Amino acid sequence: MNRSNWIPAALAAITAAILPACDLVVLPEIKPGVTTGGEVRAKMGNPGFEFTNDDGTVTWEYTRQPAGVHCYMITLGPDQVVRKLEQVLNESNYAKAREGMTRDQIRRLLGKPANSTVFDNLREEVWEWHIEGMPHNELTYFNVHFDTGSGLVKKAGKRVEVRG
Repeated sequence: MNRSNWIPAALAAITAAILPACDLVVLPEIKPGVTTGGEVRAKMGNPGFEFTNDDGTVTWEYTRQPAGVHCYMITLGPDQVVRKLEQVLNESNYAKAREGMTRDQIRRLLGKPANSTVFDNLREEVWEWHIEGMPHNELTYFNVHFDTGSGLVKKAGKRVEVRG
């Protein structure tokens, strides 16, 4: 590996190792009804994506994919004060991923996937999130399969790889 290639790889590895530790410190400091959007940006950086909601609120996405197993959604009111902070990669949201949903609906529900793969022979695009496994020695993923013709969810479920 030449010098110019290893630097970005090293920075990505360091970032992947540090972010979860930072979350443990920063997230408890974000308090609904108190913390402002400016304070969130100062603590967590710019969101990976911003969703505008029908009620005038905005939801910011902070994914820890592909190296991490969390995705945080922080909803701000029109007054730019935090209304809600939630980790969306959870059993309740996996159960909401249903046949017929759109890509946008899934993205708003679970955040940006760790990866996306198209299987032309199956007419499927599969989005995959790395999630917390039980027990923790298993690599666990949540997959959503979209029909490439309609763009709608065909099925969703977990996939587990047992580590040696």
